Amino acid sequence: MSDPITMHQQKKKYLVVGLGITGLSCVRFLKKHGHEVTVMDSRAHPPGEAELKQYGADVVLHTGIFSDALIEQAEEIILSPGIPLSNPCFQRALARGQSIVGDIELFCRHAKAPIIAITGANAKSTVTDLMATVIAQSGLRVAMGGNIGVPALDLLDQPWPDYYALELSSFQLETTYSLSARVACILNITPDHMDRYDSLQAYQYAKQRIYQGCEIAVFNRDDLLTKPLNAVTSVSFTAGRPAVGEWGLRQQAGEWYFAHGEICVMPVKTLALIGKHNQLNALAVLAMASALHIPLSVLEKTFATYPGLPHRCQKIGEYAEVAWYDDSKGTNVGATQAAIEGLGSSIQGRIILIAGGVGKDADFSLLADPIHRYVRKTILIGQDGPIIAACLAEKQFVYAATLTEAVQQAYRLAQPGDAVLLSPACASFDMFKSFVHRGEMFQQAFLQLQEADDEKKT
Repeated sequence: MSDPITMHQQKKKYLVVGLGITGLSCVRFLKKHGHEVTVMDSRAHPPGEAELKQYGADVVLHTGIFSDALIEQAEEIILSPGIPLSNPCFQRALARGQSIVGDIELFCRHAKAPIIAITGANAKSTVTDLMATVIAQSGLRVAMGGNIGVPALDLLDQPWPDYYALELSSFQLETTYSLSARVACILNITPDHMDRYDSLQAYQYAKQRIYQGCEIAVFNRDDLLTKPLNAVTSVSFTAGRPAVGEWGLRQQAGEWYFAHGEICVMPVKTLALIGKHNQLNALAVLAMASALHIPLSVLEKTFATYPGLPHRCQKIGEYAEVAWYDDSKGTNVGATQAAIEGLGSSIQGRIILIAGGVGKDADFSLLADPIHRYVRKTILIGQDGPIIAACLAEKQFVYAATLTEAVQQAYRLAQPGDAVLLSPACASFDMFKSFVHRGEMFQQAFLQLQEADDEKKT
């Protein structure tokens, strides 16, 4: 019997633009199915160059300035998400009528199971992972990937699941046309990647592409930018009291519940994750899971045991009656705002915030109010620390030259009942390899602080 993928798409000449993890997954997929592949990357030695050599002369890598001549030769262009579609080379290609897609579009053309698609400026990794865990706990097979973990195309090498759970970025959605998800969810839209988008509206439109062709749209009633712009069957969730058919929070006999309309379905205290922002994440999962008819008993069991993902408001320990949290994944203002408000409303004391890095042209003034309400002192690091400082009162912040120095200052400033929170509101690449590296260095500095302090006491 013929390969269904080969039958669906006869041999073509592809140009993969941008190597790295995503680009390599595209090359693997296309070569496996007999296509002709050329790779183009602006970097002299892109990540993945060594792995590409396994194909020998069969896959040619062109580095340096993007070539219009090379682009014109392609029957279809596969654009990595890190490369803007607005680049003049690709705008000229579109004007010529050439097809430009991304790895998610390739995946959607060949996936044989329903897709649960999740995006948002913040929390999309946590919600995707929690949703995948809920599906698995219900006894169904789930494969998770996309912007988290495994590249989407690599999922096609695995046995067919009952569902795919995909985390999708706005960059990936820009070049996706055939998603048609069973359930599509936008968690929130706050300013991010303003160095790539001309406006918040342009960013919103990229996110809204997730709803195209979906069966059920799940959106955040508290964030109108997430509401579908076109008519589609939808379910909403809210941090307030839910209307009929909506998911939200209700208080009954002095206790808070996750509720569906007027029905209280589960105590909020069931959720192992702390903070108001995680309650909202749980409500999004409840809305999606109910659309898949997953029993509430499964959700209750999963919520009670789910530990969360590393570097997402992850509690790394307590010392001297102060709790320490690693939210290195807080790479934009909205994420840090959610972390401050979620944590600040759940502790007795106040927060010592460590923030700063590469701000991506963000509006840090949005942090002024939550910092005033919940933060004892902000310790600023990195390239754009002074830009954050300009939005704060003089007594609200201090500077630190390194993350280790920031940890030491936080220890001296914190009082019993406080929490130290690393939530930078910035990208990490001025001082670190990645947000993961930044979080690891924070945790290492915390451990070294304890060891040094314990040695003094002995």
